[in-house]
Amino acid sequence: MNRTKNIFIAFISLIVACYMVSCRKDFLELQPKGKVIARTLADYDLLLSNLDMLNTGTESQVAMGDDVAAVNPYFSGAALRTQRLFRWDAMIYEPGENATEMAMPMQNIYSLNAIINEVMQAVDGTEKQRKEVLAQAKAVRAWTYFLLINYFGKPYDVGTAASDPGYPVITQADVTATRFTRATVKEVYDFIISDLQAAIPELPARTTHRLRMSKAAAEALMGKVYTFMGRFSEAIPHLNAAFADLTNAAIPVELYDYNVTLAPGGAFTPVSIFGPAYPQVDYNTENLYAKQFINTWSFVNSELVMSTETAALFKSSDLRLRFYSSMPFPAGPAYPAGMRRRTGPPASQYGILLPELYLLRAECKARMNDLVTAKEDVEALRRKRMPLADAAVPSGIASDKDQLTRFILEERIREFALQGFRWFDMRRLSVDPVFKTTVGYTHTLYNASGPVTTYTLQPERFVLRFPQKIIDQNPGMQNNP
Repeated sequence: MNRTKNIFIAFISLIVACYMVSCRKDFLELQPKGKVIARTLADYDLLLSNLDMLNTGTESQVAMGDDVAAVNPYFSGAALRTQRLFRWDAMIYEPGENATEMAMPMQNIYSLNAIINEVMQAVDGTEKQRKEVLAQAKAVRAWTYFLLINYFGKPYDVGTAASDPGYPVITQADVTATRFTRATVKEVYDFIISDLQAAIPELPARTTHRLRMSKAAAEALMGKVYTFMGRFSEAIPHLNAAFADLTNAAIPVELYDYNVTLAPGGAFTPVSIFGPAYPQVDYNTENLYAKQFINTWSFVNSELVMSTETAALFKSSDLRLRFYSSMPFPAGPAYPAGMRRRTGPPASQYGILLPELYLLRAECKARMNDLVTAKEDVEALRRKRMPLADAAVPSGIASDKDQLTRFILEERIREFALQGFRWFDMRRLSVDPVFKTTVGYTHTLYNASGPVTTYTLQPERFVLRFPQKIIDQNPGMQNNP
């Protein structure tokens, strides 16, 4: 069994390696000041099409979500970093190690800054074309900073955001720069919003490719940012605009109906040991803007599984359960207590997704007491995930603002279990005026025999610490507790 697992791990490693080298920036050289020598509009456009912009390599949020549990003996043999993330340890990395949460995003920020600072001086192309590339780079930079602040900054709290340490705001593509200071959480969010406000008017009105930022995707991102800030009334117009912009998309952007795709002979069948035959990122019609990371916990690793509490949220008729198995990979005794392992796809999508767009708008509407249309949005998704008879929101829940909001938040768990979304929701809910007093987060490790082990998330662990290497390179830079 171990030999088989090692073969598949090697296979995944090969896939990752191919991703990393399949779009080499051979045309790039660095001047002494670290400025990218890109002259034509096509040069800058190619930087945005680099596969490093797609494959960000950040999977740590999966292990930190409370939608997961761990099972021995698999957990004891897992990577030390996985064990530390699951336990919510203070120290994730050894003193000399780099943080994978920073590596690819920071590389991308360098490229994005080069585009933003230089593309308007490109030797060719019209001003409109140059502005469009500039806008795409700003919107992608906003997405990247939104990811980074949700790793290393405290959740946005209007009362403390102006003083809470955030993440360094870097706007120059200068490889000689070696020292950075942390902006506040508010300053980072203001920077994200500023980039999106500048980008949206210049972005393509039609969605033409899933690997490039469109107006619809940027509007959706703005809505998500405002949702995470607790500014729900401001989020709704942007989420509405995203839906409106999708009506004239040049490519299919629509929800998959699992009643059809998982039916005998459906597009996602046959369902194998590797899960349903789910489409690749560029063919996935639920992607507005594609970002992904290799998630071995949805393929060949068996230590992290759906928690019993998460499993209890599903009805047996929920077709999303077809993406989970009660057995470890590739075989072995069934998991206890109804827990399940994710079985695909191996690359988790977490860019701008249509299912999340429905759920974000439903949540914002529910919080603003628009219960009728909030219910319509969440049911629009549920009708695509289970038989129609089970898709309706229970009437007692649908008529109560807080209960409907909670139901929608639970729908996010059902939709994205073991895909990393839950960690980011846990963070924002920890400062939510309605839900912060009703949440307490734990992880459970199930042993082959004997008592379980429980880990409790401490408030200071809602942020990752910067590796000591980064602190040493930036004297005076404050680390997280």
